[in-house]
Amino acid sequence: MLDRFEKMDDEFAKLLRRINPPRVVIDNDACEDATIIQVDSVNKHGILLQVVQILTDLDLVIKKAYISSDGGWFMDVFNVIDQNGNKIRDQEIISYIQERLESNDDLVEPSLKGLVGLVPSEEHTCIELTGRDRPGLLSEVCAVLTDLECNVVNAEIWTHNERAAAVVLVTDHTTGCAIEDSKRLAVIKELLCNVLRGNSDLNSARMTLPPPGVTQRQRRLHQIMFADRDYEKADKLVGGKVHAKTSRPHVIVTDCAEKDYTVITMRSKDRPKLLFDIICTLTDMQYVVFHGVVHTGRMEAYQEYYIRHIDGVPISSEAERDRVMQCLEAAIERRGTEGLELELCAEDRVGLLSDITRIFRENGLCIKRAEISTRGGKARDTFYVTDVTGSPVDPKTVNSICEQIGHGVLHVKWNIDSSPKPQQESTISFLLGSLFRSRTFSSFT
Repeated sequence: MLDRFEKMDDEFAKLLRRINPPRVVIDNDACEDATIIQVDSVNKHGILLQVVQILTDLDLVIKKAYISSDGGWFMDVFNVIDQNGNKIRDQEIISYIQERLESNDDLVEPSLKGLVGLVPSEEHTCIELTGRDRPGLLSEVCAVLTDLECNVVNAEIWTHNERAAAVVLVTDHTTGCAIEDSKRLAVIKELLCNVLRGNSDLNSARMTLPPPGVTQRQRRLHQIMFADRDYEKADKLVGGKVHAKTSRPHVIVTDCAEKDYTVITMRSKDRPKLLFDIICTLTDMQYVVFHGVVHTGRMEAYQEYYIRHIDGVPISSEAERDRVMQCLEAAIERRGTEGLELELCAEDRVGLLSDITRIFRENGLCIKRAEISTRGGKARDTFYVTDVTGSPVDPKTVNSICEQIGHGVLHVKWNIDSSPKPQQESTISFLLGSLFRSRTFSSFT
């Protein structure tokens, strides 16, 4: 009987969306320094995340956002620019945004009633890894995969609070296709779990083959780390160092009894995809954002949200309040790991990633985050690294690594975060207030 009513509700929601399809207005004239994207649609849990994900997947920078979804209607405004700080003037991109945002299918949240996984494919096998982070872990994982004749074609690795998570796409070295033999997969799982456990993580290290479903990879990484409860270790040692209180995000959760909302305010260092990480976390924790504002400055981002649980009730206990604060801090920090950015561009081959990460390990580098991709026979990988204590990497070490790999292959992106003395961040103040008043080249070819 319950399933019958749920089906009726779902059909009614679809009817409403057919009658009132999403309406998108993209304006390059109203704002001097940004393109304004306005989205009006019938409201649905997860729709805000879907919109933000579409903009984020295009690498657009959201400078400001105004969110409102009261009364069953979703009305949001985003001020966006490209990676170069310019307005979005490419007509193909504008048309793509319009088409995606106005599509009824794209803005429907996939069902989360069952287990959530990645898109299955005959071209590759997707592996999810979770375990305790330690120097050289990625190198050991890559070495095992190479020995097992698995080629890594795509991967993303995050570390946070001494935990590590990865979503890795591999193919069979011989066939170039997905690995489907169950006995071989069992061997891969056993050996990878042995590596992940090391000497101290006997219980929580895991390797899984995700079930069918549709989940964006970075959202899946948030879900994996959330399930691993990385947020509970926020005040422990990380990379041999204690997080400085001033460098951590500032999250406050308060009540708005007048309007029956819970108010979340956040100040943190601004960075790409910050808004996506926050909305992703709130959505997967089953909270709904009814109103919100996002304002970013040169260095800092300010966010304020008025939320309730999906059942319509605001946060009611101190334990829940503390958990939300910890989870949002973790969501900001997972992808905000400071480190020297190294970019690798080389002809792809089996074992390349294993060789690169081995060199990093032998030179005392710790990989805090990595994005691995292969396209058109080219490996394009990005690594964010520190030394084993979590401190900035010595330039002499970087030069030595570049000489081993090749200066034309490994590119170093020096920035203020890799400097021993980071500059003091500026702060801004912006209140929602009035809304509610009352990583030799020859060795790699």
